Amino acid sequence: MEIALEEARAAGLRGEVPVGAVIVAPGGTVVARAGNRTRELCDPTAHAEVLALRAACVAAGSERLVGHDLYVTLEPCPMCAAALSAARIARLYYGAGDPKSGGVAVGARVFSHPQCHHVPEVYDAIAAPEAEALLRDFFVRRRG
Repeated sequence: MEIALEEARAAGLRGEVPVGAVIVAPGGTVVARAGNRTRELCDPTAHAEVLALRAACVAAGSERLVGHDLYVTLEPCPMCAAALSAARIARLYYGAGDPKSGGVAVGARVFSHPQCHHVPEVYDAIAAPEAEALLRDFFVRRRG
């Protein structure tokens, strides 16, 4: 999760919402890492999770990441949760919950729908205080 937090900090410095993601292959090798780039790329789908999935799929030479784990600093939104399911991510570890836009524990609860083809193991609140502080401080600075 420390690498995901590094990516989140870097995203915040770029003026992006500070969210970072890391994908780890079976055996523990980091195969992709990314931070949000929606503003930079003018792309509403350029969330940290999606960018990391794209890079990991290229590295794997497949659209499926069976056995891979994803660490992300914020609860994935519904779009990202659906992408994680489609990629067959084995385990999802996330930091801060997202009561406004989350798609895992609140809101759409993508993994609990019968249409969801694959449900990863989910572990929440990993390094949550630090992830929450990054987000809170970012929005305080933007509004202040």
